[in-house]
Amino acid sequence: MHGTPHTVADVMTRTVVAVVGDTVFKDIVKAMGRWRVSALPVVDGGHRALGVVSEADLLPKEEFHDGDPDRYARLRRLSDLAKAGARTAEELMTAPAVTVRADETLARAARIMARGKVKRLPVVDADGVVEGIVSRSDLLKVFLRDDEDIADEVRHQVVAFLFPDPEKPIRVLANDGVVTLTGRVRDTSIVPVAVRLVRAVEGVVGVDCELLGPPRRPDLDADLPDAPPTDDAAQDREIASDGCSS
Repeated sequence: MHGTPHTVADVMTRTVVAVVGDTVFKDIVKAMGRWRVSALPVVDGGHRALGVVSEADLLPKEEFHDGDPDRYARLRRLSDLAKAGARTAEELMTAPAVTVRADETLARAARIMARGKVKRLPVVDADGVVEGIVSRSDLLKVFLRDDEDIADEVRHQVVAFLFPDPEKPIRVLANDGVVTLTGRVRDTSIVPVAVRLVRAVEGVVGVDCELLGPPRRPDLDADLPDAPPTDDAAQDREIASDGCSS
């Protein structure tokens, strides 16, 4: 039903700047400065990812440069103290590397980043060979998607599928990534499903659901008491209020 989700391959940077394990400290700093990156994959002779060296791995050398660490640092920051004395990428790197495959979805890559508390991921193939790099900013590119493109996907992939015969034509508008749904549906029980599916469309920032159920007809329903005249929207908001929340 839904369009194919974007994958890491769609947004990753394919030109990879990497270092090998015996790259010395100053050459790592030079490479970061030249290519304007804050982290570099460390690879072996077969370009397989061994780890990642980042600015955070380099900073302890400066932090502990002007004196001996206090007792707290010696007890609590053994890893940083080791990095302060490190000279090569292999000694400095964080290993094993937190990586992602090119065919993973952007959502999956975002979860890997969050769990690993990293800002970028080497993209590797089945053998661990580095194919590219994906960063946080790359994953956010999906939110630059055109509003009309988003609305068009919602119309064809969600609304047409769930509501093929609506009570009243459903209108879909997107503004700055926020999708608004208006109209009448015959079955409000599937409205929460619609909201969830719309939220899953790539580039959607939020969903405003204004879908209403069919108009009440007290004269045709003996179990419903007559009600004072009121506008349809006020009547039906009560019917569909549960449907639009999820």
